[in-house]
Amino acid sequence: MKKANIDELKLSDVRPGVTRRSFSGEGATLAWGTLSPGHEPRPHTHPHEQIVYIVSGHGQFTVGDETADVTAGDMLVVPSGVLHYAVAAGDEPMVDLSVFNPRRDDYYAIDEGDPGA
Repeated sequence: MKKANIDELKLSDVRPGVTRRSFSGEGATLAWGTLSPGHEPRPHTHPHEQIVYIVSGHGQFTVGDETADVTAGDMLVVPSGVLHYAVAAGDEPMVDLSVFNPRRDDYYAIDEGDPGA
């Protein structure tokens, strides 16, 4: 059995103002992202479906050509291959919890230290 506590997961500095902790199984990845106010958004795509839950804070999330204001408790889906990004608003970080399917091998290699991934 693979088991961890969030406080024991590696904290990865993704870029200025953005950090991540992740935990992966064979077929999916769970990732906690923190976006600090004033971070530079980076629109991107990936081949994974992503389900996002806003844990705390608020901001805007853009998926394709739609932008929504998001706050704690909101959820959204980012389809595979669709351009998307998020921006924290206000003066507190926005924290999200995302599930990726299939597993993010790139996160696994960086966050869990598997050199073969």
